[in-house]
Amino acid sequence: MKTINDLQTKLSSRFDEYDPDQDGNKNTKFADIIIDGRSLYQMLKKNDMVPSLGWGSEENQRQMIDYFLLKKQHEYMYSRYPILVCPWCGDEECGFISVRIEREDDIVVWKDFRKEPDNQRIQLGPYYFKWDNYEKAINDTFGTAGIQ
Repeated sequence: MKTINDLQTKLSSRFDEYDPDQDGNKNTKFADIIIDGRSLYQMLKKNDMVPSLGWGSEENQRQMIDYFLLKKQHEYMYSRYPILVCPWCGDEECGFISVRIEREDDIVVWKDFRKEPDNQRIQLGPYYFKWDNYEKAINDTFGTAGIQ
């Protein structure tokens, strides 16, 4: 029996108000992905990337939501999707962390996290989410940080 993970999202930012690293840096606000009470951003913070959900243009936010809800395949990664991206521009050309997303009936599986473009495996997951909870959490990210 697979353990079902809890998925939530919440507004977060790269730096807190007292962080000395924020000076001169872009303090991107985004929808953090919280798995079983743990921030995905904090788990992968050493990579200096931010979650791809909840920020950027309206068109980009809708595309990311469509990816995560499996309404659209990524144009060259197919069942892999950018889950953390460059905090400055969100562009995949800058490098990103991808995850394989699959759906089995009412369960969504996130597995095989990789740092791109060097295809370096990251020891994280797999995570299993109930579709109803998952769909609501992903849809709730739209406009989280405001359109930038």
